[in-house]
Amino acid sequence: MTEQWMPENKEELMSAIEREWAALNSLADSLTDEQMTTPDEGGWSPKDNLAHLTEWMNLLMGYHMDKRPYYDVVGVSQAELPEWSVEAVNPLLFKRNQARPRAEVLDHLKRVYALLMKKLDETSFEDLLKPRHADRPDPLLLWVLGDTTEHFQEHRETIERGIKT
Repeated sequence: MTEQWMPENKEELMSAIEREWAALNSLADSLTDEQMTTPDEGGWSPKDNLAHLTEWMNLLMGYHMDKRPYYDVVGVSQAELPEWSVEAVNPLLFKRNQARPRAEVLDHLKRVYALLMKKLDETSFEDLLKPRHADRPDPLLLWVLGDTTEHFQEHRETIERGIKT
């Protein structure tokens, strides 16, 4: 098992996020409208992947950083989403965003990214190293990496594999 990369300071974190963000945006900007809306073998178009990243950046801010209830951040009732599960959340987010136009998805993605970067800029590195959950020692930084650098790279690579030329 490979050990997870951890930045040593805030500057290193922000630089890594910005690097993956730039690569993701470069790819998104290079796609035609047809490519952006053509589903891959899993049924997700590049636009769907980008909307997904937007939703997870919102979840990072609302659920992990602000510690609001997960169902509130997702925008559903607790009855609709009785427990936190990626497997339950992702289909809800996919359905919510699938019909949105490309321009709207990209605009929302960029606005949420700017909000996240502002929030991260205002958060001390020491706070990012604190545990996210009282009953688990994992630092908040793991969720930040998971919903930014790692997630951006994962979905960029997914989009690259799924592009039909």
